[in-house]
Amino acid sequence: MPLHYLALGDSYTIGEDVPVHARWPLQLVEKLRKHGVAIDDPRIVAVTGWTTDELSAGMDQADLASEYDLVTLLIGVNNQYRGRAAGEYRTQFHTLLLRAIALAGHRPERVVVVSIPDWGVTAFGHASGRNLAQIAHELDVFNAIARDEAIRAGARFVNITGISRTHPWFVAPDGLHPSSAQYTLWTDAIEPVVRATLR
Repeated sequence: MPLHYLALGDSYTIGEDVPVHARWPLQLVEKLRKHGVAIDDPRIVAVTGWTTDELSAGMDQADLASEYDLVTLLIGVNNQYRGRAAGEYRTQFHTLLLRAIALAGHRPERVVVVSIPDWGVTAFGHASGRNLAQIAHELDVFNAIARDEAIRAGARFVNITGISRTHPWFVAPDGLHPSSAQYTLWTDAIEPVVRATLR
C-alpha cells in the first residue's frame, strides 16, 4: 500500500506562479519515489494568502482522510505580512501542529514543519517600501516559534529560510514566490528528513 501524504500551508505549498509539477510537495514525492518509497501524490490543503487561522478553517472544510503517513506544515508568512502578533501565531500554530499530529495517526515524528522563507529579499520585497531588516527579524521570530513548537511536540523541523536568503533571484515570474529551481533546493533539504521519518 502506498503511503498517504497531506501538505498543509499557503502559497508556498501550492507553488504560486509555478507549474503544478514544480510545487515542492510534488517534487518531494518524486524524489521519495526515486529512493524506493511508495507514496501517493500529496493531498494539498493550501490557499494563497492564508494565515494560521484561515488554514485551520480550510482544514475544517476539507474532506480529509482520518489518517496520513506524512504531514507537512508550512504556514505563517501571511501572519507576518499582515502585522499579526507573534503570541497569536504561537497559539494558533500550536493548535495546527496538534491537528497535524492527530492526522498523522498521533505519530509526531511523521509531521515535518518547514520554516517560512524570507519574502523581503525578493524583488517584490524590495519594491514594497517596507523595512527589510524588520521583515527578516519578524520572520526569524515566527520561525523560532515554529521550531520550538515542533521540537516540544516531537515533530521534525526543516529550515529553508537560509536558502531563500542566499538565492533571492530564484523567484517565479511574479517576483515574489520561489521558482521551481528554489523549490528543488527546498526539496533537497526536506527529503532526507522525511525519508528518515518514514523508515
